[in-house]
Amino acid sequence: MKIVTISLISLIALLHLFIMWFEMFQWSSMGPQVFTSLPPEIFPSTKSMAANQGLYNGFLATGLIWSLLITEHKWQQKIATCFLIFVAIAGIYGAYTISPKILIIQTLPALTALGTLWLRK
Repeated sequence: MKIVTISLISLIALLHLFIMWFEMFQWSSMGPQVFTSLPPEIFPSTKSMAANQGLYNGFLATGLIWSLLITEHKWQQKIATCFLIFVAIAGIYGAYTISPKILIIQTLPALTALGTLWLRK
């Protein structure tokens, strides 16, 4: 993989590790500051749900990191493509259900990484 693609995939993986940490361990304390449109009293009662979401974000990060460790180019490209599509779709759904900003934070980087990944064959 080229440096730009590796960098983008690494940044997206780090973003999802951060989201995992936030949703699993900081939901009640930081959640009300991040999601200001939601009433603060719902965060303690939704802590388990957020932790479950965080686990899935950890899976996305793990898949992206795995793709960086694969040495055979075709398989590396396929695995990275799979997980970048997962990230992009999750971002589209999040933008639709939570905030359009998620398109910029999550979907756009994933699609950019996909583009750089497939420009190099």
